[in-house]
Amino acid sequence: MKRTFLYYCALISALSAVTAPIVGAPALAEEFVASQSKTVVETNKGSLVGALDDGIYSYLGVPYAHADRFMPAEEVAPWKGIRPAVTYGENCFIPRMKEVAGDELFNPHRYLPMSEACQFLNIWTPAIKDGKKRPVMVWIHGGGFTNGSGIELTSYDGHNLSKDGDVVVVTLNHRLNVLGFLDLSAYGEKYKRSGNASVTDLVAALKWVHDNAEAFGGDPGNVTIFGQSGGGYKVRALMGTPSAKGLFQKAIVQSGSRTDSVIDQASSRKVAELTLANLGLKASDIDKLADADYYDLLAAADKAVKEATAQGAKDARYAPVQDGDYIPANPVGTQWVDQAKDIPLMVGNTLNEFETVINHKAGELLADNKNNWDEDKSQAKLKERFADKSDAVGKAFMAAYPEKKIADAYFLDLRFRPGAIRDLDLKAKQNGAPVYSYMFAYESPVLDGIAMAWHCAELPYVFANAALVKTSTGGGSDALTLSRKVSQAWVNFARNGKPSAEGLPDWPAYTTDKPATMVLDKQSRVTVDLDRKLLQAAGAL
Repeated sequence: MKRTFLYYCALISALSAVTAPIVGAPALAEEFVASQSKTVVETNKGSLVGALDDGIYSYLGVPYAHADRFMPAEEVAPWKGIRPAVTYGENCFIPRMKEVAGDELFNPHRYLPMSEACQFLNIWTPAIKDGKKRPVMVWIHGGGFTNGSGIELTSYDGHNLSKDGDVVVVTLNHRLNVLGFLDLSAYGEKYKRSGNASVTDLVAALKWVHDNAEAFGGDPGNVTIFGQSGGGYKVRALMGTPSAKGLFQKAIVQSGSRTDSVIDQASSRKVAELTLANLGLKASDIDKLADADYYDLLAAADKAVKEATAQGAKDARYAPVQDGDYIPANPVGTQWVDQAKDIPLMVGNTLNEFETVINHKAGELLADNKNNWDEDKSQAKLKERFADKSDAVGKAFMAAYPEKKIADAYFLDLRFRPGAIRDLDLKAKQNGAPVYSYMFAYESPVLDGIAMAWHCAELPYVFANAALVKTSTGGGSDALTLSRKVSQAWVNFARNGKPSAEGLPDWPAYTTDKPATMVLDKQSRVTVDLDRKLLQAAGAL
């Protein structure tokens, strides 16, 4: 009996050794599935096979439209068989890059081959064909109206936002610069939409999302468009584009209120006229532009923008054209257009925008780190920037941001925030759907805090990617905690029209009587009329 007992003990011990994890052995990777039997969806144009990873389905490089040069976007033709959607599509053409961006550490980029056939979108979703109507969040990338793509920044990856928020996330490419905004409408009916070719891409993408959202577990009646910088301008433009009406229900403008989202047609047509001249073409040669080398065309148009400005054009640049037809009016000029009245809106900024690593070299900021300035040097720096307004700016800054240091006032953004306050005030006065204001003020610890809250700083937090983009956020506990709050607030706005998150104070709407702003920081807070007096003290408002 004793021998039998010892035998079984030995047997159990041996089996335990076999089944126990081996110390130091690599952990098994999460299974990646791309299979016709498990990850196929049916769209209105054909079947797609995507991938399933970490509980999230992804469909990448999905064609949503096609267009000849300068022509409006059209629906893609149906395809036969199953189309793989497991890699990103080509990006739209942008100007040649001559050097690594100075903010690359903080805003890490991704680039792919470029093509004029670039109308692709990417989708992340927790489930397919399950009948659950999740909010759909459609991201419109930044880069002004000239640069960028739906995958340009690492922070644009939609996996974590989809997983944490139980939402469908979409990112997309659309035509840019001369291919998206050269207004040739003066040269015939054929070209009437050329100045808004890019916007027709955006509308086509939203139409595709509307028609196919349910296949990806999304609600076509609950779509939020959100964009940062140039993407924010495009969001504002879409709020005044009749063909986009009904294709989205909510909107978020992140650092996208610096200037108008549209330009006047006199300016846009002047740029086109000078572009032809710079290429040695006459009006009768207009169709030859379709075959012009992209970089030759871009150089001619870039030169034309400068010449048109010198010749007195009101607003010569690449941007959607207020043509009285496709975009009848400035979406937010002296007021928001009626089309925007019933769209809940969020508008906000980062505290420092262009004032740190966007416009200054990281090495210079590190060599003279503001976190090492004493009181005397801080005051001297304020006087250097604000001259006789320095005392008033310093006092107003500390009143608005008592948790900050006086040295931080030197890097105050004066370019973007005034336009945001204008947009917020006008939306509140419209007495329609609510509008919410935020200020992202969290200082990243990376490189000893020199970047502060720069242009794009909020993006890893919005996309729940603080851990993914550690070169931006530092990846510490404070960053991860803030990321959960920010991404949840964006998701809840998309879900029900009110930003909220566990751990954040109640976020009231911005109204004429109580213009409330949520300051997103290590300790987030709500304050009324956060920085109006500060901007007035600096002469920016």
